[in-house]
Amino acid sequence: MLLATILACSGRDRLPNVVLVIVDDLGWRDLGVYGSTFYDTPAIDSLARTGALFTQFYAASPVCSPTRASLMTGRHPARLGITNWIGGERDGPLLQAEYERQLALEEYTLGEAFRDAGFATGYIGKWHLGIAPYLPDSQGFDVTVAVNDGGQPSSYFYPYRDTRTPRLDVPDLEDGASGEYLTDRLAAEAVRFIESHRDGPFFLVLSHYAVHTPLQAPDELVRPYAERSQALRTSDPGSVPEGPNAFTKLRQDHPVYAAMVEQVDRSLGRLVETLDALGLAERTIVVLVSDNGGLSTVEGRETGMPTSNEPLRAGKGWLYEGGIRIPLIVRAPAVAPGTVVTRPGVTMDLFPTLLDLVGLDPRPAYHLDGSSLVPLLVGADRETTPVLSWHFPHYHGSGNLPSGAIRAGDWKLIEWFETGAVELYDLATDSAEVVDVAAVQNAVADSLRALLTEWRAAVAAAMPATNPEWER
Repeated sequence: MLLATILACSGRDRLPNVVLVIVDDLGWRDLGVYGSTFYDTPAIDSLARTGALFTQFYAASPVCSPTRASLMTGRHPARLGITNWIGGERDGPLLQAEYERQLALEEYTLGEAFRDAGFATGYIGKWHLGIAPYLPDSQGFDVTVAVNDGGQPSSYFYPYRDTRTPRLDVPDLEDGASGEYLTDRLAAEAVRFIESHRDGPFFLVLSHYAVHTPLQAPDELVRPYAERSQALRTSDPGSVPEGPNAFTKLRQDHPVYAAMVEQVDRSLGRLVETLDALGLAERTIVVLVSDNGGLSTVEGRETGMPTSNEPLRAGKGWLYEGGIRIPLIVRAPAVAPGTVVTRPGVTMDLFPTLLDLVGLDPRPAYHLDGSSLVPLLVGADRETTPVLSWHFPHYHGSGNLPSGAIRAGDWKLIEWFETGAVELYDLATDSAEVVDVAAVQNAVADSLRALLTEWRAAVAAAMPATNPEWER
């Protein structure tokens, strides 16, 4: 049994702790260990070297709220009805599909699963799954800190408020000091939780607002990146067209965004140092994950995007790889240092994976759409290779149009709901999604399209309708 392995590795007879770090909008290439040469992320890179790194892990959605709902429940966003970032409202030739503005209290969450198993549970930072009463304190978390009503903070600097955006003000941090930075403060709150629950077991979610906009960082961190960025200036184009009215950034060179990434890295380092100092490292599972691809693609704007996901195509808001392939790093007692997992996985898998890692029984009636990644973490394979599906029936400020996608093996199909057109890519040879082979592989395209249609019916996915008021 895996639990016996974990306990043997830790030399303890009690359940391991879990620290789950969610970084908002962190792109697949935004870490040194994933190939970035512009951002400095030594602590996260070190975490990967002492654990497992996934090269083909996916968000269940190209935007935050649906992915977060999938992570918390093990259910697909389309099944939950949370298919857009909560607050997103936009129509075009199609009326956007209706969607839920909160995670229903009836849903059984990771917080409830760990609380019911006797863990102390804490949630710090971004939630974006509804406002009161749909907050984490009603979803299984004993301690909640700094959870606002939106998807980003009013400001990253104390007092984390702005009279123009009061619903984005970050609560619970009124005792801060001038110049205090939100990423640092959330890390401090996480350290406080760990110290207070050192006798364990505990389940802590540190959900950073970073690296989401607004782009703000301490000047002393920005300056070195500004110099580095200036040295990269060339005559090469900084972006390429994407879709009918968008552009995708080609290189990482934004100094403020880089400083934000580095500050997240420092916060992870602080957590690891705390676990080491308290003697908890060998019996604490640490997981780092993002909620969607990096923001590299913006409608109507050719410059100024925060990051680049190259060689992956596009970014946040799109169903191309740059929008949905994300970092996942797992350090656990049963995982050999330096493990690299090349098999696909998706955020619904984290619910059963975390239960499996701490030796708790699975809850398949709840995490319907997820399966444990533990076999992959210990060098085996899963019984079946999952077919992955996405449903994003919404317009988005990245320039994306309503669409769906499916991946079966190395084949990936994207369907555009306005026109019914499809694109087909062989990710084994074309992870950049440059060569659309739908026209020459029509049998594959037809088969995947049929599977995607069947899946949407099975989960009762809401579809957009024709907009009768749209001027053609």
